[in-house]
Formats: sequence, C-alpha cells, structure tokens
Amino acid sequence: MIYGLPSKIEVKQGSSTDVYDVNMDPVPHIIKRDSKKKLHGWWPGKRECTAERLLINPYNGCTHDCFFCYAHAFRGYFEVYAKNNIVTVFEDFDKKIAKQLDSMDIASAGYLSPVADPFQPINSRYRLSEKIIKVFVERNLPVGIATKGEISNEVLLLMKTQRHSFGQVSILTTDEGLRKMLVPKGKSTQALFKNLQRMASLRIHAVCRIDPIIPLITDSDNALRKLVKRAALAGANHIVASCLDIPVKSKNMIIESASKINPQVKNYYNKLFSERIDGYLHANCSYRKRLFSRLRNLCDKMGLTFALCMEYEYQDGIARGLNSEFMSSTSCEGIDIPIYFRNGDKFFPAVDCRGNCLNCDYALCGIDDLAMGKNRIKGDWKLEDYHRWAKELKAEKAKQSSLERESRIN
Repeated sequence: MIYGLPSKIEVKQGSSTDVYDVNMDPVPHIIKRDSKKKLHGWWPGKRECTAERLLINPYNGCTHDCFFCYAHAFRGYFEVYAKNNIVTVFEDFDKKIAKQLDSMDIASAGYLSPVADPFQPINSRYRLSEKIIKVFVERNLPVGIATKGEISNEVLLLMKTQRHSFGQVSILTTDEGLRKMLVPKGKSTQALFKNLQRMASLRIHAVCRIDPIIPLITDSDNALRKLVKRAALAGANHIVASCLDIPVKSKNMIIESASKINPQVKNYYNKLFSERIDGYLHANCSYRKRLFSRLRNLCDKMGLTFALCMEYEYQDGIARGLNSEFMSSTSCEGIDIPIYFRNGDKFFPAVDCRGNCLNCDYALCGIDDLAMGKNRIKGDWKLEDYHRWAKELKAEKAKQSSLERESRIN
C-alpha cells in the first residue's frame, strides 16, 4: 500500500482483466501501454456540436475534482478514477495519433479534451498534451483546447502558428473562494483569466466557457454579469455556456456536494431537475431558457458572440437542441473551422467551407455525410469514415477526369 492506495490495481475491460502498477508522482496513476485508441468524432446519440472534431483524451480521470463532473458516471478507465482516484495515462498516445493522421487525407480539428482536462497535474510529467498539439500543428491541422488549468507557453506558441487553432478556458465564477469549493484543485481565478489574456495577446481565438452554470450557486444576475464583463476585458471573443445537468447515477453525490455550498440546494434541486433526457436530469426548460436569454443579452451588450453546449428540450418525444434559439455565432466555439485536406505532407482548409456541419445543407467540402443540415441520422464519425471519404472523393475525381477525357475525344 502507498498512502492508502494499493501498489497494484486490476482493471477489467470487456472479458479481460489487466494488472497495473500504481505510480504516485505527481498524482496516483497507471500507464496503459499498447492502447488501441483511435481518433474519432462526436459520440453517437444526440448531436448539438456544429463542427466536426477529432476527440482526444490522453488521460482518463481528472484530479481537478469537480464534484459536478459528468465523467464520474463513465465506465472503463474513467471508472478507475471515479472509484480509486487513479488517473490512466495512455503511453505514447502522441505517436499513435501521428501515425493515424499520416494515414488520413481528410481531417477535422483536434480537440483536447472533451472529458479529462489536458493540463491537469499529471501532464507536467508526461506532457502528452503538448506533444499531441505539436503533432497536429506540424501537419498544419487546427487544434482546440479546453481547460481549467494553466496553458503552457509552449502550447500557446504552437497554436499561434496555426490560424484556426483556438483555446477555451472554463471559468465558473469570479469569486476565488467559491472557485476553490467548485474546482478544488484547478488553477486560481486569476490564472484562468490570465489564460484568456495570453491567448488574446497572441491573437489566438479565446473562448470563456461558463460551463456549467450551477443553480443557486453561480446563476445570479450579478455573478454572471461580473463574469462576462471580466472575460471580455481579458480578451475573450466568445462565451459558451451550459446549465448543470446531473447524471442519474451521480445524483445523490452531486446534490450532497452542492448542498455543502448552499444548504437550500437539496430541496430546490429535487423540484428544479424535473426533466430526464437519456441518463441525465436537466433543470426544467423554462428556467434554462430564462438563464440563457439573460446570458445572450449580456454577451450582445458586451460585443461577444454566444453559444450553448449540449442543451436540449423535449418536443414531441424528441430531444431538440436549444442552440438554434440562442446562438449568435455560426459555430459552437465562435470560430469557423473548415474541413482540411492533405496536400503533400501538410493539410490545407477546404475552400468556402465554414465547418458548421450540423447546419450545412450543401457540402462545399465535397463530403455529403458532413452536410448534416439535411440528414442528422448519424454524425458519430470514426477514423474509418475519414478513410472512406478520401477513397470516395478520389474515385469521384477519377470519374470526372474520365468523363472530361471522353468529352474531349468526342
């Protein structure tokens, strides 16, 4: 045993069980070698993210310890952290990503990270986030980051060289005392706003994520006004927001944790979180719409664009996204990022493509699957789909060339 933790841990994945040594520096973690992880797009099911992304989680589990984190309900290596406070590190993931990108002729922007913070303390040892960002930028591919940590100078200088790369900083409150209760091991409020300032000074698209807004804790008019104003002064171009939703599996833990900050939460949440969509409890839609209307008005007055993240309402038994009602930008992150195509050893953006695939009716990129405005059946694209699109476009190009030759002969 090491500091109350076992020196080894068993992890069951499917029908197999693996045994890992538990390392303690700088936080308890295990190393997953020979991972079969692949680049992929958004998860199947409800889709409200406008643009395609290649999702990247170099670490599973996050020591920022946000009590409201939806990943507490995830399985696999995320569950290892939820149960044991042990992070999983995917060894040499940057090299695997490099090989996968080199097998592709079509790519979308990378995204670090959709679940586990790429700049949590474990990254100081393995630096997988910096290595992965370098892999993308060296190939002239954009990459977006989302963090409650401190962005390194190396990352900012890399991102500066790629015009469609962007950074998102999650800031829940301007009150540092409250921040410590919400994100106990994240960076200070001052450091988070400094992230925005540093990006803005390098002309990197800077996004402030108020994600999530927590009812009875961070949702007052005054608190939100202070936060939006300070984000604007720090150089943010855009605000992304969501309201707390609660995984059914984590309901008791989340309500108990929130009630330690505000005792009124317990009774209030049992009434407010009345809408269940899949495995999550959402605040009732009238509350959320009032909240998002206030935020949109604040952003309009301060000259910032605005969008929501994964917010829905039920209509006729179907979960409908709320972004169409509140978003003031073309794409969720406030920056239009086209699909990229290979030319030699680098990638270049598709001409006239805005990258807002979810609302696109005509695929200027040439990939009909991505024009999801006319067809939202799928959207959970995998590495194999990117390979397929390249083959289909190549075949179509050969067909057109053949037809042109025949036309000239005739």
